[in-house]
Amino acid sequence: MAYDLITMGRIGVDIYPLQTGVPLPEVESFGKFLGGSATNVAVAAARLGRRTAVITRTGDDPFGTYLHQALKDFGVDDRWVTPVPGLPTPVVFCEIFPPDDFPLYFYREPKAPDLEIDAHELDLDAIRDAGIFWVTGTGLSEEPSRTATLAALAHRAKAGLTVFDLDWRPMFWNDTAWKDPADRARPFYEEALRHTTVAVGNLDEVEVATGVREPRAAAQALLDAGVELAVVKQGPKGVLAVNSKGEEAEVPPLPVTVLNGLGAGDAFGGSLCHGLLEGWDLEKIMRHANAAGAIVASRLECSSAMPTPDEVEAAISAGAVK
Repeated sequence: MAYDLITMGRIGVDIYPLQTGVPLPEVESFGKFLGGSATNVAVAAARLGRRTAVITRTGDDPFGTYLHQALKDFGVDDRWVTPVPGLPTPVVFCEIFPPDDFPLYFYREPKAPDLEIDAHELDLDAIRDAGIFWVTGTGLSEEPSRTATLAALAHRAKAGLTVFDLDWRPMFWNDTAWKDPADRARPFYEEALRHTTVAVGNLDEVEVATGVREPRAAAQALLDAGVELAVVKQGPKGVLAVNSKGEEAEVPPLPVTVLNGLGAGDAFGGSLCHGLLEGWDLEKIMRHANAAGAIVASRLECSSAMPTPDEVEAAISAGAVK
């Protein structure tokens, strides 16, 4: 039986402070959570009833063991999550200063195991057969993950729905030969876009992918690059979705008291996948995804904060997250 969604990309342990408005040197206690963008998207979709799996790698260490258990607890298939001897499982710390300041500190040295995904180890038939296959910009930042990501996309050949989460993290593209990390990344983003049907990103991310920042122009540039649906997240202005049929939806954000904005985009992504699989119209998909993201923004954690269908419907009906 094919998966509804297979994601490929980052995994790690989120170490989040249990106090808000406090800098890391003064934090007294932390919580431990499953993390990583592609992994969180799989969790979000699983919470909405989808059969999901993630392709990634961990360290061969206790944190890696924890991540396997957490995936199983969330109903995400972990069969393609494999250990890399000699590399530690990544951890991520954050600071929480609501409503809009959430600095992240990535510990992915000497190299993150999820960048050791190898093309020769991929289950290409499962990738081809999934309802949606989801890849990220970070997966293009280093070898062998870059080749594996592009090989998976080429094998899938736009079968079903193939989503490219533009996922721009400039700190993962350090290369002294390039003054601007975006110049280093753009050719690989362009190659990935040729193989994908859906692109999703915020204004910074679409600018990296296309060189264009104005939302409608950026959406058109993504369509011109070969995708069939461009989703541009505009922060306080909401989200813009434009498809190759000329259909458009622009939906404002759902009112919410933000506790931790991290993870909201991953909830949005899981809901986006759910709506696409359901065949909803663009506006309904965007309203559902906005609501899912807003719910997570109102909570401390990411993976365990992903909403259920009833919670999303309640927020949409109320017109706000309460």
